Amino acid sequence: MEKKISNQIKVLNHLFKKNEVLIDILTNSTEVEFCVYNGEKEIDYLKKVTSNKQVQLQIPLTKEMIDIKIVARIEDEEITLLMIHMNALLKCKMKIISMVIKICLFNEIMIRGVKFLWREHRFIIPFSVYKKYFNQFSTRVKQGGEVLLNPYIISDYEKWIHETEKRSEVMSLKMNPLFSIITPVYNADKIVLIECIESVLKQSYENFELILVDDASTKKETLDTLKHYENLDVRIKIKYRTVNGHISRASNEGIELARGEFIALLDNDDVLCENALYENALVINSHPNLDMIYSDEDKLNLQGKRCDPHFKPDFSFDTLLGINYICHFTVLRTSLVKQVGGFRIGYEGAQDHDLFLRIVENTNKIHHIAKILYHWRMVEGSTSLEIGNKSYAIVNGEKVIEDAILRRNTKATFENVLSSTVYYVDYDALETSVSIIIPLRDFAGITETCVNSIIEKTLYKNYEILLVDNNSVEEKTFDFFKKIQNKQANVRVITADMEFNYSAINNLAVSQASGEVLMFLNNDTEIIDGNWLSNMVGYAIQKHVGAIGAKLLYPDLTIQHAGVFVGLGGGVGCHAFLEKDRMDNGVFGRLAIPYNYSAVTAACMAIKKALFIEVGGFDESLKVAYNDIDLCLKLLDKNYFNVVLPKVELIHHESKSRGVDTESDKYKRFLAESEYMYARWDDYLDRDPYYNLNYSKKGLFMFDKIKK
Repeated sequence: MEKKISNQIKVLNHLFKKNEVLIDILTNSTEVEFCVYNGEKEIDYLKKVTSNKQVQLQIPLTKEMIDIKIVARIEDEEITLLMIHMNALLKCKMKIISMVIKICLFNEIMIRGVKFLWREHRFIIPFSVYKKYFNQFSTRVKQGGEVLLNPYIISDYEKWIHETEKRSEVMSLKMNPLFSIITPVYNADKIVLIECIESVLKQSYENFELILVDDASTKKETLDTLKHYENLDVRIKIKYRTVNGHISRASNEGIELARGEFIALLDNDDVLCENALYENALVINSHPNLDMIYSDEDKLNLQGKRCDPHFKPDFSFDTLLGINYICHFTVLRTSLVKQVGGFRIGYEGAQDHDLFLRIVENTNKIHHIAKILYHWRMVEGSTSLEIGNKSYAIVNGEKVIEDAILRRNTKATFENVLSSTVYYVDYDALETSVSIIIPLRDFAGITETCVNSIIEKTLYKNYEILLVDNNSVEEKTFDFFKKIQNKQANVRVITADMEFNYSAINNLAVSQASGEVLMFLNNDTEIIDGNWLSNMVGYAIQKHVGAIGAKLLYPDLTIQHAGVFVGLGGGVGCHAFLEKDRMDNGVFGRLAIPYNYSAVTAACMAIKKALFIEVGGFDESLKVAYNDIDLCLKLLDKNYFNVVLPKVELIHHESKSRGVDTESDKYKRFLAESEYMYARWDDYLDRDPYYNLNYSKKGLFMFDKIKK
């Protein structure tokens, strides 16, 4: 039997980190159980399934470690896979290695910091940014050093491009759809127009037609360039308009000429990557029913260098309403574009946003290719360089949002933010009834602060407060219950006489809640904005929406929560923009407008009661951790969109630094619940659909450092 086990299991490697040892194991059997011992005592660990045949054991390191023994067991037979003797020599060696690594990383931070300060400020640093830079430096030191690459530093981005963008082999495809590339042209400079056209002619996928629609150009070099290419390749079609009609009319004429099953949009000064069409054809072969495909993009600066990559999330319904994050490179089913009426006249500057919103209202067959396939050129007068160059785009963008709200038969208001074509939409709550559920056990003072802030500051009035008492014993708590119920008719106390189980406690409250919308709220939160509840309820009642989250702030007004990415940071969930400044706009406006995320925290979460019940509520096997993430992933699985509203801000009186007792029962339960989540939601934890896979899982919106 031992031979049978040993043939199915292999230890690939083990790695000591600061507070744990990671052991990667290859196994061909799903029946294998692992046991970890410290000397003779069995200890807890976290098991993560990293692939079909590979698992990783994460074992916490403590001062009491003697020997670590890993045992594999099938039925009643077992084999020792690995024995690590934690002797004084090994511990000393680990400390020395750790110290050397810290010194090297500290030096790297310093060197990169000096280069940055020279490049950005020539060492003449404005006093206003001293604090910001110091906090960034401190954060990197605390996180173990600058081990990641910054996509928004050109030298770092160029390193990433060099190491990751290898030319992929072009294989023959079963389906070879015809792409009609639509390119309106107006007075384009000769050089950039040639580069644009040549980027199409050099495509590795050859079944395309390039439709160039000249919108009555007056520049001789533009017309001469078009004449040069007119008879150069049979796949090039050129339409000459006699009257300038702007981009929407020109694009529509191109669409009318299109023979392809799909149209692709390309501006006359931009450039396609060599495999842009091939990557789209590849996806269509796997998913032939797709109606819309979009990819990642970057920019070409005035020196022709690639910069400002935009690594996008998968399709995000609410995000798209606020900002045209899809932009380039977009491929659309021709019949659907014609069905929705093509580009609308009078929406120039926001015509793509308008078209995309109408497209997604008519299909959910949308796919995101997480690869840079398009280079958006920064030229004088282009919105890629400065939105002020086309201020009319902001005005037309407002018309786009207004029309979308009317088409969708919703009541909403919106405002322009960031002085750009970015809009914050607020839906009307329509007087929907709300049950605010607050679990607690004693700490009456904290709860009273929370409840009083709700009563005193909330402008929306159609709500009840359910205080869910879980085994309180202090007289102050019961005095508070009596006082608040005598004072407020809409406050009720529910008794949850059970061992602590966050999921069961809240599920019990839901069964007694009268509201159409549930608002789960921690008792250590504090309301600071009167519109918080109406804003969240307005989103919660939308048909496509799942769970709604808010921006939670530490008492020092730095960010505690603004959405949750799953499978990042070595754990189940990772809070986006943790400890960032309250006024930060986030990457591509994530902290400026409603954004879709995989999960939000139940410290402040709104959801329709009917929807909560539909997905089974909180999973009561998750007593403490991850019940909110599990709920959100159940919603994602049913094609609902979870949303964070950054305008809604609450204070969350949670400590920034909380230690972990690796010997406690709480920690053991935490490990068990982590393993449960990895077993149940491995697909989402492996790839969060709202966090681009090109980014590092170790540091948000960064690249992993290139291994030499």
